Amino acid sequence: MQAMSVQRKKIHPHKYSLWIAMGSITMMFIGFTSAYVVKRSQANWQVFELPHIFWISTAVILISSGTIQLAVKQFKERNMRRYKQLITLTAILGVVFAALQCIGFSQLSQRGLPLSGPVSASFIYVIVGMHMLHVLGGVVALLIMFARAYRTRVRVYSAVPIEVASLYWHFVDALWIYLLVFLSLAR
Repeated sequence: MQAMSVQRKKIHPHKYSLWIAMGSITMMFIGFTSAYVVKRSQANWQVFELPHIFWISTAVILISSGTIQLAVKQFKERNMRRYKQLITLTAILGVVFAALQCIGFSQLSQRGLPLSGPVSASFIYVIVGMHMLHVLGGVVALLIMFARAYRTRVRVYSAVPIEVASLYWHFVDALWIYLLVFLSLAR
């Protein structure tokens, strides 16, 4: 009996690996934001406003965090119809977030701030672009969850995959909020 309770307290290897990966990603973004702070003290630093669409994309990713959390709950309750709807909605919102980010990049370029422009604009492209790559990785995971949800035969009702995808999705959501606040205040 005691061996069983010890076993239940162990973290699943996939969750452990994800925590390690999220720590590494966090360190990378701390490096980016630290470099941004150092570089902005240079004389040629150009200050500019972030496109408003980045704030709209924030609302989209916040909503998607809610939908994935509800999807996890529905999966655990074996309400597969509702789970399918919510995981589908979350995947769609992830794609919408990425599309809004691309529109934000386009708006920066239209303002005369291309990637090859001032150093401050280049930092925005690198930081936001790297975040968007991590979001796209999350979208791929969501699409895999989506495909699994619509298989005709479910072999295993393990909540671990959706819990891992959900944890990662909440992470990229929190990371985006940090980056948006940082980039808005540290001009």
